[in-house]
Amino acid sequence: MNFFLFAGLVLAVSFFLGKLLERFRIPWVFAALLLGAALSLYNPFAAIIGSSLFETLAQTGMYFLLFLIGFELNLGELRKRERFILSATLFIILLEAALGSLVVHFLFGYSWATSAIVALSFATVGEAILIPILREFNLVNTSLGQAIIGIGSADDIIEILLLLVVGFMIGGTMLFSLSSLATAAALAALLMLTAGLFFIGKRRTPFAFANIESQFLFLLMTFFLFVGIGQFAEASALAALLSGISVRVLIPDDHLAAIERELSSLIYGLFAPFFFLWAGLEIDVRYLAASPLLVLGVAGTAMAAKLLGSYLAGRRVLGARKALLMGVGLSVRFSTGIIVMKILWESGVVGTDIYSVVIASSIVFLFVVPFLFTFLLAREARAAPRMAPPMG
Repeated sequence: MNFFLFAGLVLAVSFFLGKLLERFRIPWVFAALLLGAALSLYNPFAAIIGSSLFETLAQTGMYFLLFLIGFELNLGELRKRERFILSATLFIILLEAALGSLVVHFLFGYSWATSAIVALSFATVGEAILIPILREFNLVNTSLGQAIIGIGSADDIIEILLLLVVGFMIGGTMLFSLSSLATAAALAALLMLTAGLFFIGKRRTPFAFANIESQFLFLLMTFFLFVGIGQFAEASALAALLSGISVRVLIPDDHLAAIERELSSLIYGLFAPFFFLWAGLEIDVRYLAASPLLVLGVAGTAMAAKLLGSYLAGRRVLGARKALLMGVGLSVRFSTGIIVMKILWESGVVGTDIYSVVIASSIVFLFVVPFLFTFLLAREARAAPRMAPPMG
């Protein structure tokens, strides 16, 4: 089989299996992750998957996802969030990270620094999965809905900081040993380009009169330029993230929604399935089958930490029941944690054991949390048809 037939097969399986997953409120793109896990057991496409072409396509998918994460970060909106949202976000994430660090350190034997990063990757929130459920129950503008969306949005800052830390940890060794002049120069160039784009964007919008096609072309140019420079510093992931953050300020506000749709279509329609397939291939299914209690234990610890953190942070504002309900919703995971774990695994920072357990635990949450959250919301709606009024 040639590469194009293989690519068509991957996208076909992702499409049809993804449509089935969407019935269970799971993003369709995770079908490729499940396909990768299945191929890790028996892989008739080893020659194609082992080729440089496939690896380049999968890595490009990862870099594009990082670019999109950076591009979608709206610092202006996050600054408008209420003090409760920001304090609750920090408390919940840090509590889950602290408990998760203990589990990773003592069960898997990793250093405290690595354990903390792994735990933080597992503590992020997939608010994109929750919004349709909240909308279905007309809860978007209630105190509960606004708290969940606000914490999920503020959590983006944690995700960005985590990715920056991982990027510097993997590719920033030159900060401690300037033996490679080219590497140090590449990192400096990335930082100067980022600062330069922010400087230009804050003073004027250079593309105010350009059409969307030209703006989109400029975004792609910036992305590839950043990633290319990042390769010299062994920090391509960091470069992709910085390119998304910095280029957003150059796009007119009235074009942002259209540009985001174009980016999402390109990234999730072509590149992301190959990244998730690539991530799924590294899962050791046999190890997980031999240690199912380990997966459930890690998932249970994360869930307990999220519930405890949400209860302690939100009981006075939302009430005990809604605070716990918020904790259930915030337990859902999305792609950021998988990207972090893939970067850590590729760089040799973590092994197959913790990588497989974390990815498998994320899959468990993807299947369980939307069902549980929907069930609890429906029961809450029956018990109290009029839920709390909108915040503020």
